Amino acid sequence: MDLKTIIETLDLTLLTDERDFSDIHIDSAYMSDLLSCVMTGAKPHGVWVTLIANINIVAVASLLEISAIIITEDAQPNLETIERANREEIVLLSTKESSYHVSGHLWYLGIKD
Repeated sequence: MDLKTIIETLDLTLLTDERDFSDIHIDSAYMSDLLSCVMTGAKPHGVWVTLIANINIVAVASLLEISAIIITEDAQPNLETIERANREEIVLLSTKESSYHVSGHLWYLGIKD
């Protein structure tokens, strides 16, 4: 599934620079707020669902080649985190919904890994 469809379906707010999200294919998702768990469980080119909004999420996503991070519960990253994500080409998205809610929608959309 392309990231554009996920953004539109879940009504996510884009925090990083605009780009062609239809070219970004997402076939896995991982939900965790523990960086160590993400480092052992998330897959490259997937989406990470978390309520963490600090700069460490960009470092972990970059290391694992995660394409996008959905920050839940209306947590907001600071400008430094957004700028770093832009440099690393990691898409940051936000929503007021819970991680559980977002993960359920991703499952419903067919992202089951």
